[in-house]
Amino acid sequence: QVQLVESGGGLVQAGGSVRLSCAASGRAFSSVIMGWFRQAPGKEREFVAAINSIGSGTYYADSMKDRFTISRDNAKNTMYLQMDSLKPEDTAEYYCARHRSGTLFLLDSYDYWGQGTQVTVSS
Repeated sequence: QVQLVESGGGLVQAGGSVRLSCAASGRAFSSVIMGWFRQAPGKEREFVAAINSIGSGTYYADSMKDRFTISRDNAKNTMYLQMDSLKPEDTAEYYCARHRSGTLFLLDSYDYWGQGTQVTVSS
């Protein structure tokens, strides 16, 4: 059984930064692609970023690639999302997920999800 627990969310002013963490249980963490998604109120969950198993390959949604940085520390079974230059439209619940197979930006490609952490960006 895999458990994913996000942390690091909170209230931040526009232009500020936040680093999210995703702690994973299970020994298979270092062998899987991991991803971040977000869901704003009234909107569908959308892809943010993904990272390959060893951290050498990263993939971003176009609108976030210049401001967000995904990384991982396999020794700590933890993945991170550094978010800089935050905007009010970045306000959302942020989720980490384990990739199973298929296209990285599709929700159905992921089999385990965390409960989410809220990020609120004030203007």
